[in-house]
Amino acid sequence: MKSELVILFLAAFFAASSSYAEIADEYDVVVVRENNPTTLGCAGNKLTGDMSINWMVKPGNVGEWKLILSVNEKTTFSGGAWKESIQLVDSHSQSTRDFSLLLSPKEEDGGLYTCLMKHQKRKVKEIVYLLAVFTVSLYPAPPVPQNSILRLIGRVTPDIAVTKITWTAPGGLLMKTERKPNTGTVTKLPLVQKSDGGTYTCTVYPQGNSTGVLAATVNLTVDADKVAPFTSSEQHHMIHTGTEAQKAFLLTCPSVQGDCVKLSWLPSNFNRGKYPDYKKMKLVYKYDRWRGSAQRKKAGIRLAGLPYNAKAGSFSFQMSLDLSDGGIYICQVFLNDNIFLQNTTLSVLKVKTSNYSSKLELLCRFSEPHQVYRAVWEHSNESRQLVSSSRGPGSISTTLPLPITSDVVGRYTCILQLKNGQIIRADTVITVPSKVQVSATTPSLLSKTSPSLFALLLPVPLVAAAVGVLLWRQKHISDRGIEQSLSVHSGEAENLYENPEDFRQVMKSPCPLMDRSFSNIFLLVLSSPLSHFLISSTFLVLFLFYISVFPPFPCPFWFSKPVFCTLFHPSRPFLR
Repeated sequence: MKSELVILFLAAFFAASSSYAEIADEYDVVVVRENNPTTLGCAGNKLTGDMSINWMVKPGNVGEWKLILSVNEKTTFSGGAWKESIQLVDSHSQSTRDFSLLLSPKEEDGGLYTCLMKHQKRKVKEIVYLLAVFTVSLYPAPPVPQNSILRLIGRVTPDIAVTKITWTAPGGLLMKTERKPNTGTVTKLPLVQKSDGGTYTCTVYPQGNSTGVLAATVNLTVDADKVAPFTSSEQHHMIHTGTEAQKAFLLTCPSVQGDCVKLSWLPSNFNRGKYPDYKKMKLVYKYDRWRGSAQRKKAGIRLAGLPYNAKAGSFSFQMSLDLSDGGIYICQVFLNDNIFLQNTTLSVLKVKTSNYSSKLELLCRFSEPHQVYRAVWEHSNESRQLVSSSRGPGSISTTLPLPITSDVVGRYTCILQLKNGQIIRADTVITVPSKVQVSATTPSLLSKTSPSLFALLLPVPLVAAAVGVLLWRQKHISDRGIEQSLSVHSGEAENLYENPEDFRQVMKSPCPLMDRSFSNIFLLVLSSPLSHFLISSTFLVLFLFYISVFPPFPCPFWFSKPVFCTLFHPSRPFLR
C-alpha cells in the first residue's frame, strides 16, 4: 500500500513539472518600457452564439488568474483586473475579429497575459504572453551633486523574462553590475565628478521567444558647485592599539558592504595636542570597487584578503609600518548616501642596538606616547633586573657593558602597556660575538716566502748597486787609458782576424776572450751612451722588481692596474 502511494506521488510530481515546462515553453516574451503603449495580439473567428473571448492576467507570474475583460456576441464587460490604461485595439472587434489588447503598462502590470477563446465553455484557442516591464532609474536625480554615490538601476518585472541586463558608460565601456533581489541590476559611480557626465545605456536581453533586445538611455549631468551631503555614522569609538615595526598588522574598517573606501592618516607630528588637527589628514589609500580602481599614496599598505573581500565591499587593510608611520588612521566606507567611520590611534614600536667604546645600548622607540601607560625593558632571565633610562617621550633604553659576556646574553624585550591594557612587544637577541681576528694590513711576504727564495732575492739589489759603482769607476779609468792602449796596437792589423795566422795563434790561447785587445774593445763599448742607458734601465728594473716582491705597502702606487704587483703578490700560489 505504501509503495503504491509513493508511486502515485512521484507520478503527480512529474506530471506537474512537465505541465509547468509546457506552459513555460508556450508563452511569448514581450519586453516594453514603462508607460510605452504596446499591443498583445489576439485574432479569432467571428463571435456567434456561445463563443467568447476572455483576457486574463497573472500579475508578476504569481498568484491566481484575474479577468481583465470579456467579449461575446452581444457585449463587452470589464473584470476586476481592468484598468483605464487597458482596452481593445479595435472597438468593433466583433466584426473585424481583432481582439488584440492595447495597454500602457506600469511596472506592476508585468506578468502573464492570456487570450482565451471559448465555445460552450470549451477552450478553442489560447495565446499566452509574458509581459515584462522595463524601468531605468538614476539616484540622485540630475543634476547630481559632486562626490555623490551615483546609482543606476535597470529593472524588468517579472525578472524571469530576461537573461541579463547590462550597463554601458559613455564611450561603450561595459560597467560592473550586480543583480539585487527586489531592486534590479545595479551599477554605481562612487564619488562622481563632472568628468563622469554623459549618456549611459541600459540593455535588456530577453529569453525565449522575444521581440529582441531593448535598450534605454539616461543622461547624467553633475553640478560641480554643489557637494553631496552625506550622513556620517561612526562605527565604534576610537580604537587604541599598537604594533611592532615591519610586522604585519590588520587595520579594520566598518563592517558594512560599501561602495568605496578611503584611508586617511594623521602623522604623530600633528597629534601632539589635546585635539588632533584633522585638517592635516593625508589620504594614503582609496579603492573604488565599482570602477575597480585603487590609489595608494603610502608604501606598506594594501587591501586585506580573506575573510575580507574588497571586490564585494568588505574592506580592511594589511599594513607593515615603520616607526614614523604611527598616528591616527581613519577608515571611511561609503555606501549610497552614508559614510561609516572607524578611527584608530596606532603606536609603532621599534628596537635598535648601538655600539659604543665601552657599552652596548638597547634603544626602544615608539610613536603616540600619549596613549602609552608604561614602557620597560625585560630580560629572558626574569631574575636579571635591568636599569632603564629615557631620552624623552617615546623612548626608553638600557645598556650592557662591553665586552659581552655569557652572563648578559639572551633575549631582551621592550614592553609597551597602553592605557587600555593592551601589551605590545619587540625583541632583540644578544649573543657573545665570535672570536675572529681581523688584520687591518696586508700580510708580509716574509711570512709566506720560503727562506731559499728570500736568500736568492735579497742580494739582487746589492749586486746591482755594486755593478753600477764598478762600471762608473771603470769608465773613468778607461777614458784615460783607452787612447794609449789603442795606440800600442795601431801598427798591428786593424782587425785581429784579418790575418789567418794571427787568428790561429789567438785560438791556441788558453783564454782567448781575455786577450787585451778584446778587453780594450769591451771597455770602449761600456763607455758608449747606449751602454749607460742599458745599465741604468737594468738597475731600474731590478729595483722595481725588488720593491714589488717586498712592498712597503700593499701595492706599488704607480700601478693603476697592478698586474705586475698581482703576479708577485704574496697571495700568488708560487710564492707561498
